[in-house]
Amino acid sequence: MANSEPSRRFARLAALALSAGAALAIAGCGSAPHATAPESRLEREDLVVVARALTAQEPAVQREVQATRSAWPLIIDGLPADIRKLPRTPLRIATERASALRLPSAFAEHHAASLTGPATSLAGTFRDYYLLTGRGWRLISAAIEQSERGPRAAASFARANVALYIESVYDAHFALAQIGKQMPIDYERLGGGGAFGSSLTPSEVDALARSYSEANDLLQPRAQVRLGS
Repeated sequence: MANSEPSRRFARLAALALSAGAALAIAGCGSAPHATAPESRLEREDLVVVARALTAQEPAVQREVQATRSAWPLIIDGLPADIRKLPRTPLRIATERASALRLPSAFAEHHAASLTGPATSLAGTFRDYYLLTGRGWRLISAAIEQSERGPRAAASFARANVALYIESVYDAHFALAQIGKQMPIDYERLGGGGAFGSSLTPSEVDALARSYSEANDLLQPRAQVRLGS
């Protein structure tokens, strides 16, 4: 059938979203209570690596957040009964900006496993954001396409499950906002400006805390659509 391949692709994307959304690592690990001097030094070095990666990602993240905030009011109540009334440009831009995000190599699972201390949790939180927002927007786009052009069964499946994909986008930005909360705590826990010196200054940490914050990144209001509606 002509619509069988889009329907299979949609189902595969849905499975990916389910596997990505189980839990968000939003709490900092901190250094061990009795960390040795070499261990603490390594944890500081890893936190610097994470801070540099987060700084490099700021422009792309800000573009994605801006696009998502513009599109968010269109989907917080789910898909309209008449899908033709749904403006597409803001949704398309949000999907494109989410797809344009790149996961820093230091945050990939096989590299992040070697990070120590708070850097491990911060890298995992950003990875959650990257996975959830990208997959969430792709699935929302697929749900719109199936609702408009797919066979009746695929359209019904899309509408019944779109709340999950919308919630994934919300959760992604909630996770993003936790980075700015945790970074200053971890920084001070590892000795603050006196221990880090010029490798990571208090002003740089403050800038990251402002950038990755609830004021900048959290989506409001929270979506009210329910799974199966």
